[in-house]
Amino acid sequence: MKAIIGKKVGMSQIFDESGRVIPVTVIEAGPCVVTQKKTAEKDGYEAVQLGYEDVPERKLTKGEMGHLKKAGIGPKKYLREFNLDNAAELELGSIVKADTFKTGDFVDITGTSKGHGYSGVIKRWGAHRGPETHGGGPVARHAGSMGSTTDPSRIFKGKIGAGQFGVETVTIQNLEVVKVDPELNMLVVRGAVPGPKNGLVTIKTTVKVHKVKQAGAGISVNPQKASGRNPQKASARTK
Repeated sequence: MKAIIGKKVGMSQIFDESGRVIPVTVIEAGPCVVTQKKTAEKDGYEAVQLGYEDVPERKLTKGEMGHLKKAGIGPKKYLREFNLDNAAELELGSIVKADTFKTGDFVDITGTSKGHGYSGVIKRWGAHRGPETHGGGPVARHAGSMGSTTDPSRIFKGKIGAGQFGVETVTIQNLEVVKVDPELNMLVVRGAVPGPKNGLVTIKTTVKVHKVKQAGAGISVNPQKASGRNPQKASARTK
């Protein structure tokens, strides 16, 4: 697995070679520094802790500063642990940059969704409003009846209702990296990424499996199927 910490810069659009528009999210990825190593002998598994974004020392607690000084590294605002493929090769103080990924890679991006405060059922869950005329009263946007009578005399868990909306950890899977610029510490990925501008995100190699389509994948060996009776038509459809 490859991974890096970054910040969401915002959304834009670019054009591919055929002139089609691609909606993209620009991410400032790294540089990150290795602040701790986990080894199989000492910790039972291999991983590295990455630090991102310099911060004044007064912003950290004494425990956090002691942890970083032990590694000989300056104060960092964000620390995250990753089980990288090359964890054994990295040493304390090693730098991980945006070029750890390349164009064409597929990644999973995790961020914190935008906060919407205390919201009602219409905004939070897409519920329908009540009638606004003929005696509806001032409750058109209220939740309405919950439907519980003597049996079961309670509300089942998971019932939609008003409450805090947003500020949740959200992961978007299988986003394609369309551009990498290590000099600007920039990753450009196809599609949207959770969170506001300047929101912290973590980028990791996707857990999805990308299968390579074989040459004869569209041709069936079953003679009852059209592709089995006439493979030439099937091969023409797959082109």
